[in-house]
Amino acid sequence: MKNYVVKKYQSTNYSLWNEFVAAAKNATFLFHRDFMEYHSDRFQDYSLLIFDEKENLKAILPANKLGNTIYSHQGLTYGGLVLNQKSKLQDVLEITYNILRYLDENEVLKLHVKQLPSIYTNFPADEMEYLSFILNAKLVRRDSLSVLDLKTDYSFSKDRKQAINRGIKNNLKVKEETDFKTFWNEILIPNLEQKYNAKPVHSLEEINFLKSKFPNNIRQFNVYKDEVIVAGTTMFVYDKVAKPQYISGTSDKNGLGSLDFLYEFLICEFKEKEYFDFGPSSEENGKKIKEGILFWKESFGARTIVQNFYEIETKNYPLIENVLI
Repeated sequence: MKNYVVKKYQSTNYSLWNEFVAAAKNATFLFHRDFMEYHSDRFQDYSLLIFDEKENLKAILPANKLGNTIYSHQGLTYGGLVLNQKSKLQDVLEITYNILRYLDENEVLKLHVKQLPSIYTNFPADEMEYLSFILNAKLVRRDSLSVLDLKTDYSFSKDRKQAINRGIKNNLKVKEETDFKTFWNEILIPNLEQKYNAKPVHSLEEINFLKSKFPNNIRQFNVYKDEVIVAGTTMFVYDKVAKPQYISGTSDKNGLGSLDFLYEFLICEFKEKEYFDFGPSSEENGKKIKEGILFWKESFGARTIVQNFYEIETKNYPLIENVLI
């Protein structure tokens, strides 16, 4: 088994880390340190860098620590082991072996991995799916994501077309804006408070900060009727995927057709991408699905992929030793 050197991330690794993310086969802008650290006060960072014997960086693990458990990563939509484009299965076997051994030696009992969905990778990257089997990992959650494959001859249902036409008849207009204040204060925050007694994951200050750092990746689209905002969506834009991160509308959104009108606009706006990710409709760690929301997403032509969440006991690292024969 080849030895790798595992080191905890330090601020001096900032440029090295980000350069690796930019060239990795399974990374997005969420793994950039500027994104990871906007909420650094909420998490104890335990990100790892993995070097070969010649001190070449071969992998990174965005992670935080809570008690005796490492999570990759609680502050991100997904995590997992990030690899360079030349990584092969044997490399990943050996890298994972060294990571788990390092964690075990440092009294970390478990590693929780929130897998990056396959549509976000630039190259095949299911090595950790295989290793979860080898390591007797526990599948603790599985989300069903509704994804529209923009390369196919998709079509909207009759209900969606009727709703889009309502938006046209109501003279709705979609505007892309650089300021999130109107959507956050007039639509998103009031709706979350009223429906769920909750707040957006990102504060207005945080989303504006992230926009300043990633102007091409974070975009805001609002819907107006007679110059009054009636709906909006905050888009996270990736190399291959367009994903609504926040979506909300006024109480008369169904009568206006505002959300359907907006999504038809967005699907056209990002038609050069490969996928439009509507996100999950599941709750209770994937065991329950909101039927109405799922129906709405699938009526645009979206279909299901899964995102897996694993719990790995670090002491199981010796199970990798005899995989290659």
